[in-house]
Amino acid sequence: MGKKVKKEVEPPPKDVFDPLLVESKTAATVVLMLSSPEEEILAKACDALYKFASKGGENKVTLLGLGAVEHLLKLISHEDPIVRRNAIMVLGIMASNHDVKKLLRELDVTNSLISQLAPEEDVVIHEFASLCLAHMAVEYTTKVQIFEQGGLEPLVRLLGSPDPDVKKNSLECIYLLVQDFQSHAVVRALNVIPPLLELLKSEYPVIQLLALKTLEEISKDRETRIILGENKGLDCLLKILETNEFSDLHVEALAVLGNCLEDAHTLQLIHQIGGLKKLLSFVGDSTVPDIQKNAAKAITRAAYDSENRKILREEEVEKCLVNLLEIDNDGVKVAASEAISAMCENSASKRALGVQGIPQLAQLLSSDNEEVKEAAVTALANLTAASPSNARAVAEAEVIEPLVNILNAQRDRAVAHAATVLTNLATQEPFRTNIQGHGIMRGLAEPLRSTNSHVQSKAAFAVAAFGCDADARTELRNAGGLGPLVELLHSKNKEVRRNACLAVMVCASDELTTVELCRLGALDILEEINLSIVRKNNYSEAALEKLLDNNLSQKYSRMGYLSSSNIITDGFYDCGQIKPGVKFLSLKELSMQELTDQRAIIFINAKPQEDLAVEEKAQDPFHELTIVSPSISRKGSRERARKGKGKKEEEKMKEIVQVISKVQIEINLEHSHWPPPPDFILLDYINDASRTILPLTTTREQVVALAQFVADKMGGPIERDKLHDFSWELHISEIEFELKSNVVPIGKVKKGTFYHRALLFKVIADRIGIRCSLVRGEYNRAWNEVELVDDSPQGIAGLLLPPKKYIVDLMFEPGFLIKQRSAEADQYKHI
Repeated sequence: MGKKVKKEVEPPPKDVFDPLLVESKTAATVVLMLSSPEEEILAKACDALYKFASKGGENKVTLLGLGAVEHLLKLISHEDPIVRRNAIMVLGIMASNHDVKKLLRELDVTNSLISQLAPEEDVVIHEFASLCLAHMAVEYTTKVQIFEQGGLEPLVRLLGSPDPDVKKNSLECIYLLVQDFQSHAVVRALNVIPPLLELLKSEYPVIQLLALKTLEEISKDRETRIILGENKGLDCLLKILETNEFSDLHVEALAVLGNCLEDAHTLQLIHQIGGLKKLLSFVGDSTVPDIQKNAAKAITRAAYDSENRKILREEEVEKCLVNLLEIDNDGVKVAASEAISAMCENSASKRALGVQGIPQLAQLLSSDNEEVKEAAVTALANLTAASPSNARAVAEAEVIEPLVNILNAQRDRAVAHAATVLTNLATQEPFRTNIQGHGIMRGLAEPLRSTNSHVQSKAAFAVAAFGCDADARTELRNAGGLGPLVELLHSKNKEVRRNACLAVMVCASDELTTVELCRLGALDILEEINLSIVRKNNYSEAALEKLLDNNLSQKYSRMGYLSSSNIITDGFYDCGQIKPGVKFLSLKELSMQELTDQRAIIFINAKPQEDLAVEEKAQDPFHELTIVSPSISRKGSRERARKGKGKKEEEKMKEIVQVISKVQIEINLEHSHWPPPPDFILLDYINDASRTILPLTTTREQVVALAQFVADKMGGPIERDKLHDFSWELHISEIEFELKSNVVPIGKVKKGTFYHRALLFKVIADRIGIRCSLVRGEYNRAWNEVELVDDSPQGIAGLLLPPKKYIVDLMFEPGFLIKQRSAEADQYKHI
């Protein structure tokens, strides 16, 4: 063994300390050490703080409170690489805390962090700088800062880093940034697709997952989808789906492919490489609800394009969708129903889905899940549109009751589409009758009150579809549906207003409904709409005309014209031209006014006496009791008189009859329509005209004879220059005074001027089948127009000439026919 050699060591200079090992067990002391000028102390202090912060969230909060963040920010730019590295490590680990992130945003550190991503920096600095940015990028303001300060370029570059943590952090930050649409074009320009596809081959699932999520976001752009196809990205995605060990990535891979299916060019590429068939097969074999749901959503997006629908139809996508309807998962059922709705735009698919899918969709209408019901009824709405065969299949699936029930659902889209399905079924008479039996109009009353314009529009259109039936109109009236329907005429939405006008036009097919619509203000609103070039529509004018056609008194008062198809019936009255904005009063209201010197109201009521008796009896709720009781009373009194009790019992019965009669009168006044008094003179006129004029062989002869008949009843012919001596006003005033009323039956008028005679002519002509119109002029003028065919010229046998319009003279030369467009006609109208 040799001896150890003792080495001589020179003593240190007297003014230099030996190296000190500084130890501390308190975080505050270590934070203070961050102010040291010694690089070794700074490095060790940062290392100690990293270990301390890594132990939990409370430690991060402690360091934040001690002001560590401000010190560390200064150190990430330190000239010593170890100090710089250790400082960024502490910031990276602390940035997961919400309050730390908030402080970092306030201190505007993104630019400093981005500078740490430079290629020459240590890989550890890359790791923790990208980690810090990833933590901060969850906030929108930080995303904007990173984007504006050029952070995407170094992050994309770091996707090629040899360190998996750097890849993961950079990828996570990119994923957060591309959730804002403005970043898509930038990452595309930075050629991000190749490195993302390369990361799909990573051995780390978290990196693969983040790469797929990033691809899902950026593949929402068509340009990115094209680049993805050019880089064989579609093959890569399909391989992931075909690989069982990548089952945890299938949902995300399918989401990317779903975006790709939206583009016709990309879908064609997938189709050409057999990917679409593989995709549908994969979905059919899968038992994972998320995969099935995402596949259906992908098909939905693709089906918005007509070319895509053709490709999907070639691969018989309908079978796949119908099978998905039977999956026991509500999310899958919803997605499949939405895909069916989209595919219905293809007529061949609509036929196929109608045969295969309607029974399953019908069952979904009874689901407890409101979203499932909504999606199913939407699909049925699209399936039955312009498809009688599908409508028949839906009706046969016994879905009418659940559809009517959905009209009162809470989801607006479901309500609107339920109304649409029922409307589509109503095009076939048997189904419409069946639906009406389920109370469709009662069900529509509430949707008409909706604040959603789509619901309002579809509900109004459904009312139009079913309003052609009298019982349906009565049901809507009784359900209070006419009020909200009239309110929809005010809508600022063009479609709602148009459909409301259509519904009013259809519902105005009977007098009771028309009267109620007018009472609710429909007439005034429609007049206002028709005065507006913007608000007027195809149905507003027709609705106004239809309302007036079933309320001829008001039509004549407002329009001054009744056509030959406007048949005057009992209850009609002429109260003169009404001014705009003035309320049109009923005949009952007019009859209750005090006698005035205003123009008399001429009314028509030629009902036979026996008809009036039957009506009065029908209107009397106690008619049996009030008719029978007196006879019982008399019979009973005779019997009781013999027993010495008749007088008392008879008086008691009389009191009962009086009470009943009083109640009857009150009820009639409150609930019954006011019946105008009968005009037996007018009835005689009609009977006489029927007996004497109808047998005449030609219409011309009948017109002339009726004109002479009317003139004879109204004071005879008047000489033109003595018209001012024809004191018809005094005669009418005498009748009003006699009746103590402004309302005068036309039969009472024996001295009538133009408008009395024209009205009487029209009334009798309508009863005996002569077609004529009634036109109001100015200064108490009115006249009738008839259309007559002249005889064919001599020598031209069998020639059918068009009819010509004539004005019938009822005043000066009764029966003389004046050509409508002639000087004589103008003279008759205006002189």
